[in-house]
Amino acid sequence: MSVAAVARPEAGQAEVLTPEALAFVTLLEREFGAERRALLERRDARQLELRGGAQPAFLDETRAIREGEWRVAAPPPDLRDRRVEITGPVDRKMMINALNSGARVFMADFEDSCSPTWPNIVSGQQNLRDSVRRTISLETPEKSYRLSGEPATLVVRPRGWHLEERHVLVDDRPVSASLFDFGLACFHNAQALLDLGSGPYFYLPKLEGHLEARLWNDVFALAEEELGLPHASIRATVLIETILAAFEMNEILWELRERSTGLNAGRWDYIFSAIKKLGAVLPDRAQVTMTVPFMRAYTELLVATCHRRGAHAIGGMSAFIPSRRDSDVNATAIANVRDDKLRESRDGFDGTWVAHPDLVPVALEVFGAVLDGRPNQLERNAEEVAVTAAALCDFAVPGGKVTDAGVRANVSVGTRYLDAWLDGVGAAAIDHLMEDVATAEISRAQVWSWVRAGLVEAETVRAEIAAAPVSDAAKEVFEEVALADELVEFLTLPAYDRLP
Repeated sequence: MSVAAVARPEAGQAEVLTPEALAFVTLLEREFGAERRALLERRDARQLELRGGAQPAFLDETRAIREGEWRVAAPPPDLRDRRVEITGPVDRKMMINALNSGARVFMADFEDSCSPTWPNIVSGQQNLRDSVRRTISLETPEKSYRLSGEPATLVVRPRGWHLEERHVLVDDRPVSASLFDFGLACFHNAQALLDLGSGPYFYLPKLEGHLEARLWNDVFALAEEELGLPHASIRATVLIETILAAFEMNEILWELRERSTGLNAGRWDYIFSAIKKLGAVLPDRAQVTMTVPFMRAYTELLVATCHRRGAHAIGGMSAFIPSRRDSDVNATAIANVRDDKLRESRDGFDGTWVAHPDLVPVALEVFGAVLDGRPNQLERNAEEVAVTAAALCDFAVPGGKVTDAGVRANVSVGTRYLDAWLDGVGAAAIDHLMEDVATAEISRAQVWSWVRAGLVEAETVRAEIAAAPVSDAAKEVFEEVALADELVEFLTLPAYDRLP
């Protein structure tokens, strides 16, 4: 059997892709690769059941977990207060700005806001190493960038279980992108973070159930043993961004209970998942707000579940971004973000996400007023919340409509985002909103569902795609994922094949 082989050299990889680090990734892939593939097959089988008319439900076989009295481990000191978390790709400049932003936590993202070109992935790992060691810096003609003050606590989001890293082979097979991203980040930085009084903290994306969380827990346990780390020193927050995971929040926390630091309401992927998994036909994206019934049910259940188990509930991302050049745009963005964070803080969330440093102060102000000197709202148990399976799956949106403007907006956002992604940019400001893979997934999935439901003509969509001011590659990928007979599971799968 062959050990990990790197398919293409990249500048700066000498420190990142060391023989020892690749041996660790190889160990993880050989130990857990087969189970990962089996879980993906389980996803496929479940999707066939759902297409056949099955409806998701709370699991009978795990009733004892849901009804039992237990709590997750207490959070480490630097994750007790997570009132504002800033997220962004592992680009060097963005990482420095995020770490300096005043947010309590920075989520360094290898997933939805990172275009996984090989240079981006390798340099991202190098940037992680430098940020942990406080040596990260950048010189540009306009400005010097360095860490200042007390940086935000670092949390890393690896890519999801469904993705592979084709540039690294183990036994002649592409390695799991999840295991690759986690493996390198943990190998290089876990002990250094512990020495700083922090720890190796991770965000886990795209899980569809507790068995996928169990696999991550097994990965963490082996990593701790292999690297000589203290037991349960690796900690994880799970994004609840698939509708199937919403039915297993208790079970997901249980599987990670020694290592769990909470759940996050990944709103954009959640909307996409409702379309993909259960065939929801929703109105224009702008009308699917956090106050529509099925989104209220999901977030209420998340907060209640987390607080019953002593876990943090972290709110989601408002897509509005400020402008330093247009005062009207800036005022609108600030007002919308303020309203969003007011709702989350009053609903009991312990913290929230922002995508831009200029939004940190308003989020800190809003959550600071509600927390009133406390680090979180874990004492709010929301005992009165009783969310049913029917409420989670009720996709009616009062007054919602599919409009021509909605179709144009989805095609415009989807094609322009894909154009940026294929050019190596994973977080793109489009029409004063921060778009990433999750929002692009909504755009193309809505178009697909509208065409299938007979609400929009395919030729109308094709005409909009043809008129888009983007590359032919972006047009081709969007048409493939928006107009295929069967909904392509993730747009990143065909798009990844077109990356250099």
